[in-house]
Amino acid sequence: MIRLGLSAGLAVSLLAVISRAATPGFLLVANKGDQTLSLVDVVVGRQLATVQEGGKTGHEVAASPDGRRAFVPIYGDAGVGHPGTDGQVIRVIDLLQCTIAATIDFGRGVRPHCAVFGPKDGLLYVTTELNNAVAVIDPTTLNIVGSIPTGQPQSHMLAISHDGRRGYTANVGPGTVSVLDLAERKLLATIPIAPMVQRIAVSMDDRRVFTADQTALRLVVIATATNTVQASIPLPGLAYGTAPTPDGRWLLVTLPTINKVGLVDLATLKVVRTVSVPKSPQEVIVDPDGTRAYVSCDASGKVAVIEIKGLHVAQLIEVGPMADGVAFARQP
Repeated sequence: MIRLGLSAGLAVSLLAVISRAATPGFLLVANKGDQTLSLVDVVVGRQLATVQEGGKTGHEVAASPDGRRAFVPIYGDAGVGHPGTDGQVIRVIDLLQCTIAATIDFGRGVRPHCAVFGPKDGLLYVTTELNNAVAVIDPTTLNIVGSIPTGQPQSHMLAISHDGRRGYTANVGPGTVSVLDLAERKLLATIPIAPMVQRIAVSMDDRRVFTADQTALRLVVIATATNTVQASIPLPGLAYGTAPTPDGRWLLVTLPTINKVGLVDLATLKVVRTVSVPKSPQEVIVDPDGTRAYVSCDASGKVAVIEIKGLHVAQLIEVGPMADGVAFARQP
């Protein structure tokens, strides 16, 4: 493992390593345990480098569409809804030099958490829990250019529809989902779900939203046409992160209390298979061709690589302690 920020020569040598990497892109992993960002070559299944985030803790990461930068909101040292230090910055990391290139400062503690690029407008949307809002950032100028109220506290995670029109936040403690009009920057609806929810994802056709009930063994399905609860999907354990496959057939769901990942058939809304992974799976993403999923496993410091066809673990990749947020960055 190479740790950055020691010398100009080391940065140059790492740049050479990255430019020769086998992968067309990198898996980025936010490691809460040592406040680093991992860069992983997914073709050879190896961590190439880690970048220090500059203090406090980043839980999530987003990669710029050109693959040159990563944006890591620094949340702080507390769990959602619990007292602790409130983060107020976003670190902008140069993925070629593997250094912090800039910092976006909110001026006070707002607990910035989940960052998502708008698929159409190219803007960066970031949940700011203590503002009960989603911040809008111009990733070119790094200016905060707007804010969208969620109308709820603890707006922790954000998902954006593929047409770029709607945002959906999982509001943990209130147990609700806020529906946002991204163009008009306004709150459209608040949907009651459960006493507590976590994580959120949108189906590939934008017709359904999925969020995990933290008080029952189920995923809740929201119909986006009516902004109402459509169905529940029974699960063998409490759910956390979810991700649809690009073909729209399947939804992967992490089940951290039983150390498994489930495969949901979206035609029947039933779990058809599960696979065991290292302890405490958190976030899951699916590669663009839909063949593999990558699951961060918090308590193990590993990423589980799952072959979706046959649903088996193909590889375990060592990353940092308390691995959490994951994202793909294409190689520039």
